[in-house]
Amino acid sequence: MSKDEVSTLSRILLERIAIDYGLSNHQPVFPYLEIEDSPYDDADDVDLIAEYKNWENSLVVYWKNITSKEMLIKTLLHEYQHYLQSPSWFTRYYSMGHGYNTHPYEIAATEEESKWEKYKL
Repeated sequence: MSKDEVSTLSRILLERIAIDYGLSNHQPVFPYLEIEDSPYDDADDVDLIAEYKNWENSLVVYWKNITSKEMLIKTLLHEYQHYLQSPSWFTRYYSMGHGYNTHPYEIAATEEESKWEKYKL
C-alpha cells in the first residue's frame, strides 16, 4: 500500500472507529493520527506497525509495514483500544511482570481486532 493510500484510509477508518468507540476517559480529545515512514532506527523495532503514544495523544501508523487493508483496520482497532485504556494501568501491568502476550490491555486490544470486517471499505 502506498503512503497516500494508508493515510487516506486511516483517516476514514479512524473517524468511523472513533464514532463507534467514543472519546477516552483519559484524554480530552480524540487521538491525533500520524503516518510515519518507519518506527525507529533500532533494529528491534523495524517491524513495528503502529503505536499509541499516550503522552502525545497520537496514534502513529508506520505505513511501510502495512501490507493490506485488513492489517490496517486491525491495527487501528488495536491502537484505538490503547487510546481508550488507562495509561497508568498500562504501565502498572508491565510493572507487575506482564509481558506483551500476557498484558491484559494487549489481550483486550488484540481481541478487538476480530471486529475488523465491520470496517471493510
